[in-house]
Amino acid sequence: MDMLRFATAGSVDDGKSTLIGRLLYDSKSIFEDQLESVEATSKARGDEYADLSLLTDGLRAEREQGITIDVAYRYFATPKRKFIIADTPGHAQYTRNMVTGASTADLAIVLVDARKGVLEQSRRHATIASLLRVPHIVLAVNKMDLVDWSQEVFESIRDEFFAFASKLNITDMTAIPLSALAGDNVVNRSENMPWYEGTSLMHHLENVYIASDRNLQDVRFPVQYVIRPQQSAHRDYRGYAGQVASGVMKIGDEVLVLPSGLSSKIVGIDTADGPVDEAFPPMSVTVRLADDIDISRGDVICRKGNHPEVSQDIDAMVCWMDDVPLTVGQKLSILHTTRAARAVVKEVAYELDVNTLHRSELASELGLNSIGRVKLRTTTPLVADEYVRNRTMGAFVLINESTNRTVGAGTIGRSQS
Repeated sequence: MDMLRFATAGSVDDGKSTLIGRLLYDSKSIFEDQLESVEATSKARGDEYADLSLLTDGLRAEREQGITIDVAYRYFATPKRKFIIADTPGHAQYTRNMVTGASTADLAIVLVDARKGVLEQSRRHATIASLLRVPHIVLAVNKMDLVDWSQEVFESIRDEFFAFASKLNITDMTAIPLSALAGDNVVNRSENMPWYEGTSLMHHLENVYIASDRNLQDVRFPVQYVIRPQQSAHRDYRGYAGQVASGVMKIGDEVLVLPSGLSSKIVGIDTADGPVDEAFPPMSVTVRLADDIDISRGDVICRKGNHPEVSQDIDAMVCWMDDVPLTVGQKLSILHTTRAARAVVKEVAYELDVNTLHRSELASELGLNSIGRVKLRTTTPLVADEYVRNRTMGAFVLINESTNRTVGAGTIGRSQS
């Protein structure tokens, strides 16, 4: 059974948490005591119905304010597929949380209140999903019960959103009218909107094709740990452990190790369940090579004729996540796949307005929740692909060396040798 990771995004009070609660409830993925707790809390607050958003708004501050603050991850499964949901906040000041939730998503649900239409935050979330190369976008027009199930309202919102999204790099878009509170078109098709001929949201999530989203052409294996047992019986064993980032590795393949440039051949692939003939994402394996060459954490095993670039100059889009702005000359730690290095900010090329897609080339720094093009110089070479080609090999995080806090997330545009 495969797994779909999806993120929900939208403006405040668009009903994201209620939608997720409805998905969990209607797919029978919650326990009776959880439902009883939700019903009791709803009754105590004077609600006439069970507020299913309480299933995801788990923090006390979220319940008190009636908003989602942090990224809440929820897990559920149907007979067809497993799911991981990232429920991200709607406030603009929590853009960094949206970036965190969408960074690993296969699909993003952008929720829009049918009464309000496409808002600034709707465009912001579509832009972020595009920057993060989320392959599939669902426009969920919620609260259709409050606009009398109007086909005209739905189609107007859909057309406006699709017109904006056409400027972005989004390959697959679907629009679904629904009511999360009443359950219309969430798990089951709605009888209130006979004019809608598409599927329910759950049916779409269960059947959206994601196999082709995986990069199985470019072999990339960042080494996480070198296994060299000390026991005399296994002293000849040398393996390189890690998770396959992309491509298919097979025994007998000629491979290249970067950044050293040394070459060898795969003679064995071991897993926790025993040896296998091939490995592919997201398998965690130990690779054995024919030659005893110097390989350490952060090195990348790839194919000779198809390899990433090795460079100390990185051109990237960065989402800044710290109260203290990113400035030219700033020194940071950078974590890219399994390699850690130090970096200095060489240039802030421009800041991107995620609502209008305007590039401000006058920007000299990036403030909290800002996104912009930045040039970095690293102390040691990074083995990287462009993010558009390989999401795993093209992403990194920036860390404040003194506080050890994650202060930025980046996607590599192109490396310059």
